[in-house]
Amino acid sequence: MSAIPAVASDVPEQRSEEPGDAARADWRERGRALVLRFGPAVWCYAVLKLIGFTVFMKLLSFSGDYVKKHPRFGGGANPWDVLASWDGWWYQQIAQFGYHPALVPVPGGLPGFTVEQNSAAFFPLYPGLMRLVSDGTGLGLYGAGMLVSVVASLFAAAGIYAVVDQLAGPRAGVIAAGLWAIAPGSGAEWALYSDSLFVALAAWACYCVMTRQWIAAGVITLVAGLNRPTSAALIGAVGLAALVELYRRGSGVARPVAAMLLAPLGLLGYVGWVGWRTGEWGGYFKLQHDAWLHYFDFGHGTFEAIRGVLLGRSDYPFAWPVTDLLATLIVLTLPVLIVLLVRLRPPLVLTAYTLATIVSVLGSLGIFGNTSRYLLPAFPLLIALAVAMRRLSWPVLATVLGTGAIASGWYAGYVIFELGIP
Repeated sequence: MSAIPAVASDVPEQRSEEPGDAARADWRERGRALVLRFGPAVWCYAVLKLIGFTVFMKLLSFSGDYVKKHPRFGGGANPWDVLASWDGWWYQQIAQFGYHPALVPVPGGLPGFTVEQNSAAFFPLYPGLMRLVSDGTGLGLYGAGMLVSVVASLFAAAGIYAVVDQLAGPRAGVIAAGLWAIAPGSGAEWALYSDSLFVALAAWACYCVMTRQWIAAGVITLVAGLNRPTSAALIGAVGLAALVELYRRGSGVARPVAAMLLAPLGLLGYVGWVGWRTGEWGGYFKLQHDAWLHYFDFGHGTFEAIRGVLLGRSDYPFAWPVTDLLATLIVLTLPVLIVLLVRLRPPLVLTAYTLATIVSVLGSLGIFGNTSRYLLPAFPLLIALAVAMRRLSWPVLATVLGTGAIASGWYAGYVIFELGIP
């Protein structure tokens, strides 16, 4: 009996995979891999941060002092308004009205306040993102600013994890992200402040240097230079690491050189623009010096503040008892943290960035009580603690970090915003 040939209708249809399907599957796989890698660190950070944030809001409600204060200076109609006061007010002004740089003299002004304060002292990246998100989502500037800060803080936690994972493994990376959530000054992470955005950029720039992604490091540092003047520390660290790379390799110099050239463009561009608009090339620095009393004084202001705290005096600029006491304790712990960090022999970019950040903070005259917030970008200081704590069991870690999260609602949130000037 002869076989009956199969007809076309009997053969199962062979469907070729569309290029779009393969691309979507690839993206799903990559997304799954990212979630598996960074999810624990981001969740650890978010949970601890939410605990501290909740305590902060409760303390504001319990005290009720914010109702008695001006909306620009730590006050408002409800606790949420406090998050948009101080620097947050200036960022909203920039997002809504833009910049109008000017050096307007104040007749009879005291030293350090002889020029009217101007929004040009604040860098444009954060308020620019506020405006962009507000226009794109329909959220008001307040909601947009909070969204930018919260999302940026999650990217910062992921970046800190990536850096520490390279040095000490994933467990230490998760702990480091959690420690950053409860660090002194962390109250500014979920507020209308640019701190979270800057730390996200700094952490990923350092990671790119560590993994020799030089172009990416240069571009990220350029963007960071549009966010805060403290990017000078990051620019110097990236440049130094690139120079050492050139010395060691002697060939393939294009990418490290490109990183060195790209890194300072954001900072120099904005400072130069302010100088051009004010008609004085040092206009930005004059504004900081004569309108905000903030400038590099080789540590004289820090010394005076610490001496005042230790002697129980308040005869120094911007004296705030509680915040200044905490700032003094933080400064006294810095040598220990620096030594512990150096003993781990981290990559040069981390050491240089951390030390430059500390020098810029302690060497500048400003609001001494803000030292905790100014040091928030120095996340490598947490690495040694994370490495030591990775030996603890998860229940013990949860107890330690959870307790710290509760306490951070006071020392990192309420103290800074209500008992001082953030």
